[in-house]
Order: sequence, then C-alpha cells, then structure tokens
Amino acid sequence: MSTLADSPPDRAKQADKIIKNPSNYKICQGCDSIVLMKTHTCPNCASYRFEEGVEAVVKQARLLGNRERRSVVQADLS
Repeated sequence: MSTLADSPPDRAKQADKIIKNPSNYKICQGCDSIVLMKTHTCPNCASYRFEEGVEAVVKQARLLGNRERRSVVQADLS
C-alpha cells in the first residue's frame, strides 16, 4: 500500500491545505489528480494537460477530500 495520506482524516487535512491556497495547485486532465502548479507532467499518469482554475481546484479538493483514494500511484507499483 502507498505511504501517501490515504486515511479519510489525512485526505481531508490535505484537501483543506489545498482549499486554503488553490492558486498553488492545478488538476490533471488525465487522471483528475491535484498537483502543484510547478508540475510539468503528472506524476501519476504522465499527462501534460491541466486545469488551472481556482474554482475547479477547490471543487476537486472537496470531492477528493471526502472519499477514499481510487487511483493507482507510482508507490503502489513498487
């Protein structure tokens, strides 16, 4: 299992951090992950297309913060 923040309280805490500073993040259009604004390619799916809208980031953070992780990340493959 991944060492990422997978428990519901950890995911909610991470979402809250993103919601407080949404301009520092963007959403991968390939897998809907939230990544740092400085990211050029998604670490999860290698996509290079992103949604940078603040409102979209907040909406996605709320969605992801209230559910369990469903995506496969690099750490799951090791």
